[in-house]
Amino acid sequence: MKVALAQINTSVGAIDENVSTIKHFIKKAQEANAELILFPEMTVTGYPPQDLLYEEGFIEANNRALKEVARVASRIVAVVGFVDTDPSSRGSDGTVAKFNAAALLKEGKIIGVQHKTLLPTYDVFDETRYFTAATRHTVFSIGSAKIGVQICEDLWDEDYLTKVTQRQVSDGAQAIFNLSASPFYEGKTKLRKDQLSKKAKEYSTPFFYTNLVGGQDEQVFDGGSMAVDARGRLIAIAKLFDEDLTIVDIDISSGEGASISWPRYRKEEQIYRALVLGIRDYFRKTNFTHAIVGLSGGIDSSLTVALAVSALGKDRVTGIAMPSDFSSKHSLEDATALAKNLDVNFAVVPIQSVLRSFENTLQGLFKGLPRDVAEENLQARIRGGILMALANKRKALVVSTGNKTELALGYCTLYGDMVGGLAAIGDVSKTGVYSLAKFVNDRAGRNVIPRRVFRKQPSAELRENQVDPFDYSVISPLVDEIIERRATPKVLRKKGYLRTDIDDTFRRVFAAEYKRRQGPPTIKITQKAFGIGRKYPVVNRLPTD
Repeated sequence: MKVALAQINTSVGAIDENVSTIKHFIKKAQEANAELILFPEMTVTGYPPQDLLYEEGFIEANNRALKEVARVASRIVAVVGFVDTDPSSRGSDGTVAKFNAAALLKEGKIIGVQHKTLLPTYDVFDETRYFTAATRHTVFSIGSAKIGVQICEDLWDEDYLTKVTQRQVSDGAQAIFNLSASPFYEGKTKLRKDQLSKKAKEYSTPFFYTNLVGGQDEQVFDGGSMAVDARGRLIAIAKLFDEDLTIVDIDISSGEGASISWPRYRKEEQIYRALVLGIRDYFRKTNFTHAIVGLSGGIDSSLTVALAVSALGKDRVTGIAMPSDFSSKHSLEDATALAKNLDVNFAVVPIQSVLRSFENTLQGLFKGLPRDVAEENLQARIRGGILMALANKRKALVVSTGNKTELALGYCTLYGDMVGGLAAIGDVSKTGVYSLAKFVNDRAGRNVIPRRVFRKQPSAELRENQVDPFDYSVISPLVDEIIERRATPKVLRKKGYLRTDIDDTFRRVFAAEYKRRQGPPTIKITQKAFGIGRKYPVVNRLPTD
């Protein structure tokens, strides 16, 4: 049986555009004489459509599009993700029951439909809000082969009472086809392969898995569609972070295919490509064309500009240096050197005169009060205002430069360095920033980011001789333990962290929630990012010990 894995980049709500892409890949698969083509989860609507599912006409448009796709599948069975409904039943919200579904299309007809059984409600997923779970599992006949169709979470059934694969194999399925929209985090590709291999060996059944690719709001889908044979051996894998059509030929009766080696992936390269794809698609799908970035001469803004150039091209990125009397000479020199190395648009806008004007205006209100963080934050907010003004004028988008460690600790200024339409590195720890910045230089074969940027002590440069009040080699991994692994103080003490650092970090993380709520969307590249997948209350008095 010749199978095509159609790894495509859909846009939520862009049904006509999605259908055009689906048709193109069906045509290519038919030209390759494939018997079946497998698309990602919710191919027609894009994933995740969220509350668009409540918009009048959205599901009807999805149904019309599915029929249009069916007419194109003349010499092939197309398995396509869509939204199905059952007017005779009601969902948990009282509306007509909706299903995350896969349609089998052939010669203008829908020859079968399978609904998703396992509806995830963790991290970024909230599927029980919208969908009703499948009540039946059908084994479909495709030529002489009998196949089971499942959707994403149905593969990961260990913690559920319903064992989807077991049911399908018991009913005679000779191969399992999974449509997926699985978001990226570092190491996820290997995790998927291991799960597929485990299931294939457990049931002596080959698995074909197509994953979505592309950026959607905060999420990045990395592709990496693959197939394993009945012995759990990898027999095909698609590209990462790109659309791809992968043809797999397998003897369904034996369930075995020609094995291939597992590709070697460098951690930093995967993360870098994920961020680049996230930036590129965020701009493309929101119709922005130009990025504005504040260039301080530090490691965070240097990495952010490098990512933006990789995503958008040098002509669509502008760096703005905004020195004050507290800015060091080397900061402006390094910002200038970086802009030259990347050949981006660059301007220097000193802020000292604006700062003096603010301070004069506030002199009466501040009378009798000591100089403190208020004056420091004024500088950050002036810079944020300049960036936003330029973005408005050029119809561009500000990309903020704060990293995950700073956002966690609240070491950032609301309406200052947090302004923007996208937080490009908001899910990258401070130590991760250095690793990715080194990768930028390694990838280029030269010091795109000046060497001095790596060596100097991090500083916001908002007062004389200021340096960041953290040992990032300790605090950055501590933040990751708390946010990504939900480590308790007791566990952290056993790992060797000082109680003073633990207590201070927990206090800062909880206190900064209100800031993060008002920040721009963050591209997710870890298992737990700030944003839609981490729903902590602003008012949070949970004891930390």
